[in-house]
Amino acid sequence: MKHLRYIKKYLLIVLIAVVSFTGCNDDFVNTKPLDEVTDREVWRDPSLARAFVLELYNGFGQGGFDEQMQASLTDEALFTHPGRGINTITESRSNPADQGWINYNYNWSDMYSRIRATNIAIENLENPSFGSDVTQDEIDVMLGETYFMRAFFYQQLMRYYGAVPIIDFVYELGTADYSVPRATFEELIAFIVKDCETAASLLEGANLGDGRTSSLASKALKARVLLYAASDLHDITTASLNSSLIAGYSNPEYLGYTSGSQSNRWELAFNAAQEVVQEGEGYKLDLSEKVSPEVGEANYIAASLAGGSAVADAEASKEIILGRYFVDEKNEGGANINLYNGPNGYHNWSGNTPTQDLVDAYETIEGETFSWSNQEHASNPYQDRDPRFYASILYDGADWKPRTSDVAGSDPYGEIQTGRYEIINNNGEKVTYWGLDTRNSDIEDWNGSYTGYTMRKFIDPDPAIIDQNTRQTIPFPLFRYTEAVLNYIEAAIETGREDMAREWLNKIRFRAGMPPITDTGEELMNRYRNERRIELAYEEHRFHDVRRWMIAPEKFGKQIRTIEVRATLKSGANVTQYHYDPDSYNYNYTPAELNPGVENRQWLDKMYFISIHRDEMNRNDLLVQNPGY
Repeated sequence: MKHLRYIKKYLLIVLIAVVSFTGCNDDFVNTKPLDEVTDREVWRDPSLARAFVLELYNGFGQGGFDEQMQASLTDEALFTHPGRGINTITESRSNPADQGWINYNYNWSDMYSRIRATNIAIENLENPSFGSDVTQDEIDVMLGETYFMRAFFYQQLMRYYGAVPIIDFVYELGTADYSVPRATFEELIAFIVKDCETAASLLEGANLGDGRTSSLASKALKARVLLYAASDLHDITTASLNSSLIAGYSNPEYLGYTSGSQSNRWELAFNAAQEVVQEGEGYKLDLSEKVSPEVGEANYIAASLAGGSAVADAEASKEIILGRYFVDEKNEGGANINLYNGPNGYHNWSGNTPTQDLVDAYETIEGETFSWSNQEHASNPYQDRDPRFYASILYDGADWKPRTSDVAGSDPYGEIQTGRYEIINNNGEKVTYWGLDTRNSDIEDWNGSYTGYTMRKFIDPDPAIIDQNTRQTIPFPLFRYTEAVLNYIEAAIETGREDMAREWLNKIRFRAGMPPITDTGEELMNRYRNERRIELAYEEHRFHDVRRWMIAPEKFGKQIRTIEVRATLKSGANVTQYHYDPDSYNYNYTPAELNPGVENRQWLDKMYFISIHRDEMNRNDLLVQNPGY
């Protein structure tokens, strides 16, 4: 103890001496923080520079795997928990002071913060100060990643706002004027395309691994951007014919092309998409005839899970060109997409629930359009449908995982229950039993689906994954090969290459177990658009596709449709515990409109473009607002 007291006394004397010394030394106030590095140090140390570039990937956010998904801004889904800004968009109440829910990887200020970081990296990597510690090839890879990320961030802004200011330098304190006008739409597209081409060249031959970009991803981004550029919304002559609001806007150059040939732009889109299709490799897109429905369902599940599940074909990982990946050791929201969207009867949140319109978009297994006017369809709407339906949507009677132990006694079968069913109680009386996955359930009814459906796509079907409390590792496809094929098909139709379009469209259908199509002209385009809708469901395409096709009044301007399921006991049936059983029950399915008190959708043409926030307008007096605001 005496020795310990001596050490403590000695340390106190040393501390007093140090404080006394530094108190008389002006250099103490300039002591470098131990948890920070200067810009100069970052760009002289290859490891720190690589870390800076890697941090840019955080601009992907969770991909599309947030609790609120972009699907719920469209006719794909309804968000079960209103009042968080989604209704502001879907009800066309968005305005510069209250834009509604815009995820941070589309948000103006967040994206410009990321763009500033890319400009810093480009400025330093193009004039490197690493000495001999790093090769030019390594510098080129970092530059390629950075150019891709800048192009990606500008693409995100373009998809929401149209043309935006192009900032390709680093603002410094003391700059005379920070105000920059919006570029024209044509200038912005050219800028993004150039960055994509630069990135593709710099990344040629580089293999950086899952979750990082590549030369092919750069080409896929270019192809997507050129597809948008060629679309009707961004051809001002066409857009003006479809919208009086756009026709009357005094600065149409911010929304699209005011001159030039739309046909030529489609040709550019075709060439760009063709390059991706020829260079890339998808999952099972080499079939010459359709597979069985069972194999088709398994194929689509595997393509959606993309190697992230232990119970699906790992080879399907090659479907992803660039994805946002998740690991269960990290506290990332994207690994909870199963909790956010699984059925409430499994203690999940039923967040972004499929609509009846989406369900109706799936054809029958014979390739017929589903119709409620067809009595055979209406009497059993979930029988013999496109296998992608079963792989994407949980519906009444669908087989799913075993229930958790506290619920398994009420449903030992692991079947989705979204209806009202008659059962016989202990007194021998016929009573109504509400399904476990409804808003009248005994299990967390506040999380029940309003639509009668819950999301299955992207949820790991492995029974070992307990969605309530187990994170999953399914990646979100920022770019996947099938999207590039669909871009190729659309551009082929628009440029008169219908044989080529049908060939590739049927490759996608064969993989899913669907028959070939033979349509031509307008019908071919309609079949293509529906195919794109169901193949890319929940992948953040529908919000943009419906706008660029200028079919939003028809698709987004109507109330959400839901399903009501009733099951009545057949004569002589004596069921005391419910499960799906057509031998004991007569099932009745009735489409209905959502109660407008939950969400009351409408479409106004101002929603073709999101407003620029009032704060941004106040900061930069050279900005011009989008039409309708």
